[in-house]
Amino acid sequence: MTATVSVTKTAPDKAATPTTGGWRQLLAHPTQRKLIALALGALVLIPVGVALWGSGSWPAELTVDVSGPLDDVNQWVVDNRETHPLFLYFLLHFSNTATDAVDAVYQLLDAMGWLGVLVAGVLFAWRAAGLGRRGIRVAATAFGAFAVCGLLGMWDATLLTIALMVVSVAVAALFGALIGLAAGLSDRVDRALRPVLDTMQVLPAFAYLLPFVLVFGTGTPAALFCTVIYAAPPMARLTALGLRGADPAVLEASASLGANGRQRLWTARLPLARKQMLLGLNQTIMMALSMVVIAALVGAGGLGEEVYSALSTVDVGKALAAGIPIVLIAVWLDRTTAAAGDRIGESEPGEGPLHGGTAWALVLAGVVAASVARFGAGVGKAWPEGWTYEISTPVNKAQEWITENLTFTEAWSREFTLWILNPLRDTLIWLPWWSLLLLVAAVAWLVGSWATALTATLSMGAIGVLGVWTKSLDTLSQVLAALVVTLVLGVLAGVLSARAGRLERWLRPVLDAMQTMPQFVYLIPVVALFGVTRASAIIAAVVYALPAVVRITSQGLRDVDPAALEASRSLGASTRQQLLQVQLPLARPALQLAVNQGVVLVLAVVVVGGLVGGGALGYDVVKGLSRGEMGIGMTAGVAIVCLGLVLDRLTQPGARARKND
Repeated sequence: MTATVSVTKTAPDKAATPTTGGWRQLLAHPTQRKLIALALGALVLIPVGVALWGSGSWPAELTVDVSGPLDDVNQWVVDNRETHPLFLYFLLHFSNTATDAVDAVYQLLDAMGWLGVLVAGVLFAWRAAGLGRRGIRVAATAFGAFAVCGLLGMWDATLLTIALMVVSVAVAALFGALIGLAAGLSDRVDRALRPVLDTMQVLPAFAYLLPFVLVFGTGTPAALFCTVIYAAPPMARLTALGLRGADPAVLEASASLGANGRQRLWTARLPLARKQMLLGLNQTIMMALSMVVIAALVGAGGLGEEVYSALSTVDVGKALAAGIPIVLIAVWLDRTTAAAGDRIGESEPGEGPLHGGTAWALVLAGVVAASVARFGAGVGKAWPEGWTYEISTPVNKAQEWITENLTFTEAWSREFTLWILNPLRDTLIWLPWWSLLLLVAAVAWLVGSWATALTATLSMGAIGVLGVWTKSLDTLSQVLAALVVTLVLGVLAGVLSARAGRLERWLRPVLDAMQTMPQFVYLIPVVALFGVTRASAIIAAVVYALPAVVRITSQGLRDVDPAALEASRSLGASTRQQLLQVQLPLARPALQLAVNQGVVLVLAVVVVGGLVGGGALGYDVVKGLSRGEMGIGMTAGVAIVCLGLVLDRLTQPGARARKND
């Protein structure tokens, strides 16, 4: 009887527990609470939106014409550049200094002659990479890069590009190191700079060109300054990271010996941060080269101008002749700085004239000897014309053959545009403007916080206020299409690479080479195969963003706790179950980072794709730069910045969201 009573008393509690516990479990996770709140908000806001605004594109009464005032400002700058005190006594000094610095480096390289420059590149690479086998390989890479530049008839353009690189990297590295030093030593500065650097690194390169053109006009100063600003953030970030990551035990030992703050900085923090700082220099060099090439749009000259002029006339052969040296210079610089970074902390075997500062003195002596020897040997300054080979004609003939015989590329481009790009663009344009704002706000709040949602929504609204709503949605449709293709291919390749060591070893040099190539270069083979279409910009964006997605996905899967995999195997999980139920869920932070990086990289090339038929915002920027219509160009540039902020916030969960997960 007692047992019966006990069961009778507990039965109602058990019956009520699932309902109460279910609601508690449903509301326990922050994401589930957000989804319920969003569902309730949608029930209220969607009817209100339909009643107040109905459907259609962004209302004309909510737009502000900024192109007219911007054109007026540009005209004022043009009219007063030679007379106004702001230009005469301030900006003109910056402009003249930039021009003189680049000219001085170019004149020095030209005076060294092709033999001196070739020897300098080889010896510098050899000394920086070490005197072993790796040093020989890097030196051979340098020799091949400079030799090909000359053989293709691009020697003068290469020297001008290198001159721009030398000055811009020196200033960007110094500027970034000082910012990183301040951020590494001060928590307040670090917190203040972090959102600024985050924003700068998600902006496409095109967005940096227009403000400097507005102030300095087209030419070397605008190209140099926008390159410096674009390339400085990696140096600042990694310098701060290196200083903050210094071994506390070493710092404590230094303090115990009586070292003050400045002494600890010079004797402990900076030496310990050398590896990170050299990695920052490597990234700064790569970004500077990418920007120097794109800066051909504002009169930078060099190899970028050769590529731009060739693409403007769809001369694939000439574009390839300039694109190959750009790739080889990128590979040479990347291999040299990466090898130098890997050698930090390694002791050089033995002592002698080929080690330490003496080796650098010998390198300088060798360069001087090669530069002087050409006078005695009768070698001219310029690369000998008899040693050049013109590839534009055979390449153009090959491109014509591809166009005539490989018709599947044209058919694929047409069908992709007809069935994917056009429907996606038309759908985005068909959606009511207020519904897109609500969607952006909802997704941003779901993956981040209220601040994330507010930033994304205001940025999306600013696009409408600027009056480029339709063109921005066209660009957005291209980004979304390219992103989906990139993620499908990238995640698949990353999974295969993580699970097959041989495939990973085969892919590594390919991905390394792809990640060193400036975004401008990707347009050349795409135009050769697919012509000047919107699909060409999509393909170039996919190829450009693919290496980062593959690497991040592969690394994320490899970093999964081996204990979790062993536990799943002990429970009898198959390989497929381990991947879907263990590795991918545990690698979610890496996959989120892959999506974010994919978005940023895809947007950068989709915008540049305005040169090859991408249209939309990218075309407006090119039009503004080439025709001097700064109002149109600046408006499109600001819209690109806003679109970049929206996409970054939608794909980068905030710190609070990650903590709650």
